[in-house]
Amino acid sequence: MPRFRPALSALVLTLAGVLALSSCASGGPEAAPESTENETSLVVYSGRDEKLVAPLIAQFEEASGIDVEVRYAGSTELAAQLLEEGDRTPAQVFLSQDSGSLGAVDAAGLLSTLPEAVTSTVPSEYTSTDGSWVGLTGRARVIAYDSQTYAADQIPGDVFELTQPEWKGKVAIVPSNASFQAFLTALRVEEGEERARQWLEGMVANDAQIYAKNGEVLEAVNTGVVPLGLINHYYWARSEQDPATLRAQLKFGDPGTVSALVNVTGAGILTGAADSRAAQEFVAFLLSDQAQTYFAEETSEYPLVAGAASPAGVPALSELGGPDIDLSSLSSVQETVAMLTQAGLL
Repeated sequence: MPRFRPALSALVLTLAGVLALSSCASGGPEAAPESTENETSLVVYSGRDEKLVAPLIAQFEEASGIDVEVRYAGSTELAAQLLEEGDRTPAQVFLSQDSGSLGAVDAAGLLSTLPEAVTSTVPSEYTSTDGSWVGLTGRARVIAYDSQTYAADQIPGDVFELTQPEWKGKVAIVPSNASFQAFLTALRVEEGEERARQWLEGMVANDAQIYAKNGEVLEAVNTGVVPLGLINHYYWARSEQDPATLRAQLKFGDPGTVSALVNVTGAGILTGAADSRAAQEFVAFLLSDQAQTYFAEETSEYPLVAGAASPAGVPALSELGGPDIDLSSLSSVQETVAMLTQAGLL
């Protein structure tokens, strides 16, 4: 299996060096603390699904010689656990499925500041504004539609149109899914609480079909059970058969609107591990060509490092026209959960 050190050496050294900069005027790098120099283990809290990221983490272990202990759970669940544990947490890195969970942990002062040399490898719209976490992959919200019933130009590019009578009983959603919750949070942040609530209640009144998983929604659309479904693009893009041959096809949201939201997965280093060489190497690895290629080819997510190729079968990231939104502002997931509960969807 290929090793990542040659391709990453500059980034890792920069990360380690910048994190160790002294606050004195000389500005010269200091050696990393001796206690972290030869770390052989790392604790990661992962909101990413085990079957998706475990192979990549295994590649890191083989390449670095660092043993990674991973605690898998939902990103919102892990964020809540980190808030409860505070500075007593054993976690050194938080790997999140969405930016909102990272924002919530950062708002509690639990994430250390990453150097600009690391965060600048990702376009500013897809990473934190304060350097507390770095975006790794992009996940576009889309409408999967039954192409045997509808043409692409018949499908709304604005989710607010889905509350119209013509779509009654024809749209599937997954209210319990973190990506749906992040999307609703973006609606709240960008459009205001009242309009987001009206949209959600409108979907309920329009008999939205409730599913437990995004994969089930895609299957339902692909078999003609339901005409439309709100999912993330990669469920379709990583289909076992050529996605272009599926009955279910994708409609991307109107550029510049929340319907075109591109949320991100990301990683942050906990404050207690700010000087951890293992944590630094792991974050650097996730931004390496090896890892970014893995994400594009194996999980069909959009790599975020500048110049990385998009996954096959979907528009380039630069063509999606996502809204101008600070992804860290999507941290108010608990308010979103409350809204979903009040609407009877949780």
